[in-house]
Amino acid sequence: MNVTRRAVSIGALGLLASSSLSPATALDGVLIDPIEGTDEFWTAVDAYIYGYPLVTMEMTRRVVTNVPKVEGTKGPMGQIIKLREYPNASFTDVTAPNADTLYTTAFVDVGKEPWVFSFPDMKDRYFLFPMLDGWTTVFQVPGARTTGGGAQTFAITGPGWEGKLPEGVTVYKSPTSMVWILGRIYCTGTPEDYKAVHELQDQCKLVPLSAYGKEWTPPEGKVDPAIDMKTAVREQVNRMDAVEYFTLLSELMKTNPPTAADAPMVERMATIGIVPGKDFDKSKLDAYFVKRIPEFAFHRIMLHFKFSDGDIRNINGWGYTTKTGIYGTEYVQRALITAIGLGANRPQDAVYPTSLKSGDGVLARAYHGSEKYVLTFPKGQLPPVRGFWSVTMYNDKYFFVENPINRYSISPRQDLKTNPDGSTDLYIQHENPGPDKESNWLPAPKDKFILMMRLYWPDDSPPSIIDGSWVIPAVKKAG
Repeated sequence: MNVTRRAVSIGALGLLASSSLSPATALDGVLIDPIEGTDEFWTAVDAYIYGYPLVTMEMTRRVVTNVPKVEGTKGPMGQIIKLREYPNASFTDVTAPNADTLYTTAFVDVGKEPWVFSFPDMKDRYFLFPMLDGWTTVFQVPGARTTGGGAQTFAITGPGWEGKLPEGVTVYKSPTSMVWILGRIYCTGTPEDYKAVHELQDQCKLVPLSAYGKEWTPPEGKVDPAIDMKTAVREQVNRMDAVEYFTLLSELMKTNPPTAADAPMVERMATIGIVPGKDFDKSKLDAYFVKRIPEFAFHRIMLHFKFSDGDIRNINGWGYTTKTGIYGTEYVQRALITAIGLGANRPQDAVYPTSLKSGDGVLARAYHGSEKYVLTFPKGQLPPVRGFWSVTMYNDKYFFVENPINRYSISPRQDLKTNPDGSTDLYIQHENPGPDKESNWLPAPKDKFILMMRLYWPDDSPPSIIDGSWVIPAVKKAG
């Protein structure tokens, strides 16, 4: 989808008035002037949008891996990070945490040699290990849906690698040197199931090909004191000026090359000094644009949230997209998903409808704990999935909400009660609805809140959220 230059300049204020985006996306001063109407300026804006995923991935990698050993949500390059339990309401390291899967993740550099990743027999437990390249494309997804539950071993190879692999090792070719393994293993959250998943996590192995089949102790991670470990990654990216940003982008493209389909964009970028394999030539960029390009380009990315020609759907107060994981040349959509949901899966693996308001259009009102709401699934119309589904409660900052029963999400594992007509009600409110309804209660805060539904391995045949044949019910005020 192409956002016209006129739509970008006059549509910005409408987005701010009608969207739920954070203050970081405030559209201050985006109206263009005649100088910014030049082809050079627009080429630079498009180049910024094109490179946004790669730059953000690199900045994320730096922060995640800038530690001497694995601890919490961080770990050195080439070492598996294993989250051992779900976070509680005090956790604010990452927005929109989940209480359904335990992450098992790692960053690796496959530029010099392949890395071998293996996991044990998962039996009938739902799991997936999506592998993202530097541009955020999910190039492989071993897991329950694609490869089954048996034990498996994969060699992740980099661009241009040629060689032989040991018998029984499947090759996964990464288009880039940077790879992010972002695994998720389903867990009910009970002490017994935590223990079972921990055992599976501990059997996951990651080693360089040269060490495969040998005793190997990962080296201590290198810590760079210059890396900002406190500021959110998106803020670090967005505050770069164009010279800093394009210098980093050019450096990253030396080992994370564009695809063949990117050839028209690569040709355009060369006119402003960005050439894959070479350092950025800042002499080709007008100094007047240096600060304006990032500001304007990011606003254009966020405009896609509202003006997307169907990339973002809004149904019954739930907003979601099924265009994630694989983007081709849809650069604006790719950048938007990077900005609001870095690490997103392919839609065949997960869809994440999010709701901030009850009702539609001008009558829609933000959810508030002073009200009582109900989400009703008619008989036979629970979310159609082969993995699992849940509804998670967040405060207005996308963090968990403290509550007396320590319930942050609700799903069939709560043994939901059905109504006499076969329908299922979820009670979304601050006060406990009573012992006969507590199993179906999703506790809300006293003030504003946000709901997110997770559908993992959604059915791909009707009824399905992917093709729109299953429609999410609206959340309504109770009574």
